[in-house]
Amino acid sequence: MMAYSEDHIALAAEYAVGTLDAEERAQVEAMMSVDKDFTSMVEAWEQKLGVLNQMVGSIEPRPIVWENIKAAIGHADTQAALVLPGSPPAPDIGQSEVVQPEAVQSESAQPEAVEREFLPPEFMADNANVIQLSARARRWRNIATAMSAIAAALVAMFTIGIYQPDLLPDSLRPKPRTRFVEVRAPATPTAPPSAQYVAVLQKQGGAPAFILTVDGATKNFTIRKVDAPPEAGKSFELWLISDKLPKPRSLGVIGDGDFTARPVLASFDADTINSATYAVTVEQAGGSPDGNPHSTPVFTGKLLETVPPPAQVPSQPR
Repeated sequence: MMAYSEDHIALAAEYAVGTLDAEERAQVEAMMSVDKDFTSMVEAWEQKLGVLNQMVGSIEPRPIVWENIKAAIGHADTQAALVLPGSPPAPDIGQSEVVQPEAVQSESAQPEAVEREFLPPEFMADNANVIQLSARARRWRNIATAMSAIAAALVAMFTIGIYQPDLLPDSLRPKPRTRFVEVRAPATPTAPPSAQYVAVLQKQGGAPAFILTVDGATKNFTIRKVDAPPEAGKSFELWLISDKLPKPRSLGVIGDGDFTARPVLASFDADTINSATYAVTVEQAGGSPDGNPHSTPVFTGKLLETVPPPAQVPSQPR
């Protein structure tokens, strides 16, 4: 297949669309009659662009359109029958030849026709170039208009895809992007260790029976049974004895397990807790019924600081 210029390709495409004038259509049809490759190219354009014809429905023109066309070309009324002129009579030989004015005018017009027929080729070439340039400009103008429409459509699709992607079909809708963002929670500052206090509750000079541990920050205490055999029908009860209090205060019955924890020291101040004497008495099962001890203390002890409180960092002057 021979190579064609852009003008030939555009000419074939416009012929398939039907936008050429009569002279250009005659030129294309003449080329198709002698060039099979050019005919194949025109048919290919007709197959490509034939879909456009299916997108537009046929419209029947109004009856007045045909009447206007006939009026414009002078066929509105019934044409008269065509009458051919008769043959002129043969002139007499003896008569002198009379020259009519019409014959003189026709003879004077013949040189103009002859002169028009034999114009210089340079003048005819210039006119052909002007016609060819005009047709080429019209074709490129049509192509530029089509490209502008395509660009506008692409811009519209791009804008819709950003702001309203749901309006686009699934094949043109942009795929959603998933991003994973790791959010790290700030580290929780650990509280500094609080002061810890321990008291060994025992008989005078005897082995430890209970070990009492008190947290200086929360004032919760834990008492651990070490060597205190229980008595049948009796309970051990813990007491706080201080000079700041009018009488001993019960801290509750010590359980049967190895460890017993209580938060009851929260109602006392730190000085009272640290300076008090802790004692264990033997009470009836379930503890003292009236909040007073009913036996002498069998095990006693005082708190000792085992873990000091955190050092205070002096604030920097501003």
